[in-house]
Amino acid sequence: MLRPLLARKGNLMSKKIFVGNLDYSVTEIELKEIFSPVGEIVSVKVIRDFNTGKSKGFAFIELSTEALVDECKKLDGTDLKGRPIKVSEARERESRPGGNNRGGGRGGFGGGYGGGRNDRRRDNY
Repeated sequence: MLRPLLARKGNLMSKKIFVGNLDYSVTEIELKEIFSPVGEIVSVKVIRDFNTGKSKGFAFIELSTEALVDECKKLDGTDLKGRPIKVSEARERESRPGGNNRGGGRGGFGGGYGGGRNDRRRDNY
């Protein structure tokens, strides 16, 4: 499915909002119920940890028009499951140093025990 390109203002994605400080049990359905009175919701995505599947406590909501972004911002501070939610315009993801190296800048070469993974395999031959 092709999605329309988002109109951008500087580094802002003008039709998406960020919703933070969420209780870990908040679902996409609950967020849609809170934000749908403002206007048409295109999609809701609660961000989850890749390994555990647990919520990271924030979400992104895609809106049908730019005008709805300001209306949704008025819900900033609204109480949801005992926590004041943070609502702001979503920003483009900033590039991180180190590129796609998931080693956190440590090089990713086998650790501190003197060799890489391949050194252990040689013992089997």
